[in-house]
Amino acid sequence: MYFYDYPIKNKELGLPIFIDNIGKHTCQPHTVRSGGFPHPQILYCTKGCGALRIDGTTTEISPHTAIFLPAGYPHEYYPTSDDWDIHWVVPDGYACTDLLKYIGLEKPSVFEIKDMALLEHFFSRMHESILGDSINGNLRASGYLYNFLIELYRQKSSGRVVRTSNRAIVTAIDHINNSYMNKITMEELCTVTGLSKQQLCRLFKRYLGCRPMEYIAKRRIQTAKELLSTTDMSVEAISEKVGFCSGSYFTKLFCRYEGMTPTQFRII
Repeated sequence: MYFYDYPIKNKELGLPIFIDNIGKHTCQPHTVRSGGFPHPQILYCTKGCGALRIDGTTTEISPHTAIFLPAGYPHEYYPTSDDWDIHWVVPDGYACTDLLKYIGLEKPSVFEIKDMALLEHFFSRMHESILGDSINGNLRASGYLYNFLIELYRQKSSGRVVRTSNRAIVTAIDHINNSYMNKITMEELCTVTGLSKQQLCRLFKRYLGCRPMEYIAKRRIQTAKELLSTTDMSVEAISEKVGFCSGSYFTKLFCRYEGMTPTQFRII
């Protein structure tokens, strides 16, 4: 089984990102592109085994493996088993390059996908949107494409943490998620991770772009936003519930990260 979706592009050409083409092949044939492909490609394997050859190096591509190939990058891939199920998405748009760069897709890469469920969901929605509506289908599919890329980023980031054996940051985040409503100190995080303060700060900066205490504040604000949107609790009560030492400090940090006060957020 296979399909190729090449939507007619009209209104979506003005979008920051949209689909150039999307498809799947349950028995992906041998493909050689000495000059690469005109657009960046994202491929992932759901069944069987194959191989990718780039820059003179051959890499096995098995289930739960994704590939990113930049535009114009020479490559070759081929099956090494009877069936090799490959799905692909080819994005385009004036912000495509910047978005891919932001989520770490700039150079050729191969990475693990631990959970295929959401990727498969968004892939199916893109295909169904294009197939079911020849007028506005690709506009809707562009929204699913964005969700697909964000999920890919989450999977790629998660996979990187696991492969580099930095389980300490996973342990720290789990502890924060379970205890953010209480006082959490750096000493406490160091104890649960077995790292020094300097090591933990470097790890957070590398993978999350912020220090541990800043991440804790953002985690508390995340829950506070949910409570502001779904309850009638006072700002002071929410501040206390999510772990801030005072309502004024909560408001100060909320303004810093959200650009408005908690009260302003509640009424938008």
